[in-house]
Amino acid sequence: MHAQDLTVVRGSRTVLRGLGFTVPRGRITGLLGPSGCGKSTLMRAVVGTQAKVTGTLDVLGRPAGHPSLRTRIGYVTQAPSVYDDLTVHQNLDYFAAILAPGRTAADRRQDVDRVLADVDLTSHADSLAGALSGGQRSRVSLAVALLGTPDLLVLDEPTVGLDPVLRRDLWQLFHRLAEERGATLLVSSHVMDEAERCHQLLLMRAGEVLAEGTPEALRTRTGSDTVETAFLRLVDEAAAAARTEESTR
Repeated sequence: MHAQDLTVVRGSRTVLRGLGFTVPRGRITGLLGPSGCGKSTLMRAVVGTQAKVTGTLDVLGRPAGHPSLRTRIGYVTQAPSVYDDLTVHQNLDYFAAILAPGRTAADRRQDVDRVLADVDLTSHADSLAGALSGGQRSRVSLAVALLGTPDLLVLDEPTVGLDPVLRRDLWQLFHRLAEERGATLLVSSHVMDEAERCHQLLLMRAGEVLAEGTPEALRTRTGSDTVETAFLRLVDEAAAAARTEESTR
């Protein structure tokens, strides 16, 4: 994935400001920053659902939103995208049928069983989605995104509301998807300790990319012990640069 001068304007507000970055294939890239910095808007641009996007954004060798990408990208929004009046299995079977029309029920069952095991919900397959906890419903949404073994997974804060054990298990799954299946993952979070679990980071603030690189490189660049401290130092540097620019006008 590659972006150059990527800009999104919503009304009178510029939400993304001329972003430029690269997301390497087969790696986990963490998109980190405070709430409201533009992470979700950027993810919608990547999957092709964001309006008023200018600049260049190439995804898997195609322009973002190209019809050929629809079956190659799995997308998980912050709000669970499931039907509460269907069971977990029925939800997954429904989306599997949409993803690949014409497949037999037996073929779909294999896919459904696989993703249920991936997100540790096999024992809840016959439970109504509406009766699940918030964290469980989020995992159903993740299972939907895993149907069809996508080349790119775009996950908007997938670990919010999960207990530490489930968070650990999901990150282990993310690494297996990258290392064993060659998938590329773009994972957003405002929890800085999750940054250490990523291969690559994009640090965002106020619609801009403050820095990109590996966690180690960003810590070294700022002389910090943690990514959180590195982020705060980069914020301070950006604020100081803005004040200097303002004073010289």
